[in-house]
Amino acid sequence: MLRLARENGSWGYRRIHGELAGLGIKVAPSTVWQILKSAGIDPAPRRDGPGWAEFPRSQAQGILALDFFTADLLNGSKVYVLAVIEHGTRRVLGRAAGTEPADGPGGCRQAGEVRAA
Repeated sequence: MLRLARENGSWGYRRIHGELAGLGIKVAPSTVWQILKSAGIDPAPRRDGPGWAEFPRSQAQGILALDFFTADLLNGSKVYVLAVIEHGTRRVLGRAAGTEPADGPGGCRQAGEVRAA
């Protein structure tokens, strides 16, 4: 535990606890914190970058949302729709619709149509 903390100075007790759990070592997070504190190892430094709440806003231009849904038409038939929306502008970048679900070649065809739009 102390070796992990010394070799990875940016890791806090939560990250070290997670790494230990991944290795199959069961120890409470509070125990990890207590051992590190007793050894004189300071907590992980605060991150200067944006917090998680700010991240989506700062990256919105590069985030795309894809939605695959069905729509029932007035004549009783069903169509499968694939839509792509850019978060930053909230603009629809592409869409494709068909009467077959996106299994196999049909799905590839719809994805290609959206990408080309």
